[in-house]
Amino acid sequence: MSKKLAVIFPGVGYHNDKPLLYYSKKLAKNKDYEIIEVNYNFEDAGQVIKADQEKRSQAFDDAFQQVTEQLQNIVFTDYEKVFFIGKSIGTALAARYNMTYELEADQIIFTPIPETFAYINPCEGFVFHGDADPLCDTDMCTQLCDELSLTYVVVPEANHSLETGDVETDLENLGKVMSMVDKLL
Repeated sequence: MSKKLAVIFPGVGYHNDKPLLYYSKKLAKNKDYEIIEVNYNFEDAGQVIKADQEKRSQAFDDAFQQVTEQLQNIVFTDYEKVFFIGKSIGTALAARYNMTYELEADQIIFTPIPETFAYINPCEGFVFHGDADPLCDTDMCTQLCDELSLTYVVVPEANHSLETGDVETDLENLGKVMSMVDKLL
């Protein structure tokens, strides 16, 4: 059996037990991945996203330091396959960690923030984006995905949690997204 690792990078308000990350972890476990969940603490989590650029950048740097400390003892080369699964700010942190430490982790990117694209390497991720996401413009997202040769799916009328507000539609979309995640893993 090959040694596989999935590292989960949550969002500010989207923790590891919310649907996208919860079911991704279950799928990874079913495929014999070791799971590591990173966490980060923000002084005022509710204000991080709304803060000015300088405060957001400082919060991002602080979170990156926390991630680095939590993953410092992981020998990524011991694994035949590594996936970083991120949500929102977690997508940017995962991409930055992957780039900073010159890893070759595949990435599942749930609702990226604009900063994610500054760190992601071409061809290394699969992006899920909602076209009603107020935190990341759809045209910018798809253009950058095209430029970086990232595969992406745009979920119609979905917000930053990939939800539309219609429970049946959301469950159907979640099923489709998880089916794609299962194939990626």
